[in-house]
Amino acid sequence: MNNTQKTVLKPAGSEHANVGKTLRAYSMVIALVVIAVLFHFLTDGLIFTAMNLTNLILQNSYVVLLILGMLPVILTGNVDLSVGSVLAFVGAVAAILQVNYGMGVVPTLLISLIVGIAIGAWQGMWIAYFDIPAFLVTLSSELVFRGLTQVVLGGASIGPFSPAFRTMASSFLIPDEVSAGTVMSITMIIAVVACVLFVASQVLERRNKVAHGVPVGSPVGMIVRCVLLSAAILALSYLMGQYKGYPTVLVIMLVLSLIYSFICSRTIFGRGLYAIGGNRKAAALSGVKDRLYFFMAYTNMGFMCAVAALVYAARLNAATPKAGVNFELDAIAACYVGGASVSGGGGTIAGALVGCFVIGILNNGMSMMGISADWQQVVKGLVILIAVAFDLLPKRKKK
Repeated sequence: MNNTQKTVLKPAGSEHANVGKTLRAYSMVIALVVIAVLFHFLTDGLIFTAMNLTNLILQNSYVVLLILGMLPVILTGNVDLSVGSVLAFVGAVAAILQVNYGMGVVPTLLISLIVGIAIGAWQGMWIAYFDIPAFLVTLSSELVFRGLTQVVLGGASIGPFSPAFRTMASSFLIPDEVSAGTVMSITMIIAVVACVLFVASQVLERRNKVAHGVPVGSPVGMIVRCVLLSAAILALSYLMGQYKGYPTVLVIMLVLSLIYSFICSRTIFGRGLYAIGGNRKAAALSGVKDRLYFFMAYTNMGFMCAVAALVYAARLNAATPKAGVNFELDAIAACYVGGASVSGGGGTIAGALVGCFVIGILNNGMSMMGISADWQQVVKGLVILIAVAFDLLPKRKKK
């Protein structure tokens, strides 16, 4: 009896295409590592001291929070140019309520969040239900709320906030009274638990895909990803443990990032945003309520502006008329640098966070080297241009 053997032929160049696709998917992670290592040597290791690492997280906390509102908007193919002004206005409202009227922390937080949500809903209404271009609506709001901030504050800064209000931006997860050795121990225990949970989630996700017949890559890739990320978590946690441990705002950022990552990747609403950005007409014909999704995306943007405003005001310990200047550019740039598609329909929360810290390390490293703010703007602009070109040029070649 002759046994017939079947030979499966792989398309020519498929392995190279897979390698190229993998490199493209992790290109900004590689860039982040390269930039971090470069500045480590250029600053004689100062950039990764325990105190500077904590400051780096605190300095970029508001950008991370704005990203969580900006990315869903960018997924639909739009942007929000008003976030800096809305942040400044909500911060001014919080200062008036607490400093001028002596209102408690909880009522101040709730009213400020409601104001942010209302502003986002206002913009979303015009964009979603009156078909006014998002660029014009948010540009109008940028002018309106910058002016209202000046009016509310009377052109002067208002502060200070109460110690309880400042806790969200200036405190640490472990109280100051705890000894340094205990801080390190607790920090590393939390880091180990986080690594175990991450590895378990990766294994479970892979098993679920296999059980449902979804194609999965080689387990080697998953193992490498788990090892590298776990090593990064442990190393960064060790550095922060040498100072005061995890800042409270870092915990807020991580919790919200996980929630929004789940929303964007695992919910009907999140998948609908991707569908709208890819092809709005096709999404609408498929049953996606595009107008409602636009409205919800901008309402969420207002909410995250309010959260960022509260953290930023608490960190400054005052509300200022110039707060939030160019913050919208930082948030948009972080999303694009992190791989979000300019035309919509592409991008992830994780990628946007990587983009945020690419820009954050660039700013921090250049500042430590004594490079002027003018040249920092030049470098940041070139990075954004390269990121956008990296997104658009491959699409043009396909055409």
